[in-house]
Amino acid sequence: QVQLVESGGGLVQAGGSLRLSCAASIAISSYAMGWFRQAPGKEREFVAAINWNGVGTFYTDSVKGRFTISRVDAKNTVYLQMNSLKPEDSAVYYCQAHGNFGKLITVAPRAFDAWGQGTLVTVSS
Repeated sequence: QVQLVESGGGLVQAGGSLRLSCAASIAISSYAMGWFRQAPGKEREFVAAINWNGVGTFYTDSVKGRFTISRVDAKNTVYLQMNSLKPEDSAVYYCQAHGNFGKLITVAPRAFDAWGQGTLVTVSS
């Protein structure tokens, strides 16, 4: 079972930037990778995904143009560059792996068996 370790969160002012990292315990080259987030009192939601070869990406509407997902398979790591952060981006961010890019985007987050500890992002106004 793949283990995922997220890092890079912190406290930032609105308009600022953060780069999150997710290190996997296995080779990720054949997996689509994604980021999800969960704000207090809300359900976990999809944020962004990148397909196995890094060519295709998909974002939820609220982060389009501000967030960029990328991957470095040699490091078994996926990143989320977050710019122009807003208070509503505050949440715990998690990454996930799936063998199918489309399902990573559409499957309900509760369907995944295991998650990492996440990394907390707090955006102050």
